[in-house]
Amino acid sequence: MRVFGRHGANPGERERPQPFDVDLVLGVDVKRARRTDALEDTVDYAAIAARVRSIVEGTSFALLERLGQEILDALFEDRRIESAEIALAKPGLLSGATPVVRLRARNR
Repeated sequence: MRVFGRHGANPGERERPQPFDVDLVLGVDVKRARRTDALEDTVDYAAIAARVRSIVEGTSFALLERLGQEILDALFEDRRIESAEIALAKPGLLSGATPVVRLRARNR
């Protein structure tokens, strides 16, 4: 998903919103949902997208690594999410290159 936020360590990066591409891969226990076909037995992807958007738009960090950890912490509030991988890209920051940070974690 593309979200606009105020994150960056370089001068001026937090003065106005800039684009961030967020890619999530979630490891979810879906045993029950596979049997019931009921939304309440799995994670709500719309709610996850809204939470990620809220974090990117509503916080300001110097590092993509810190932003990624904030998102992981929020995801893991749902105990059904067993693991997550997040890639945060900052398109347009560097001429001809896109910085990407990828974090992987397991829920405790």
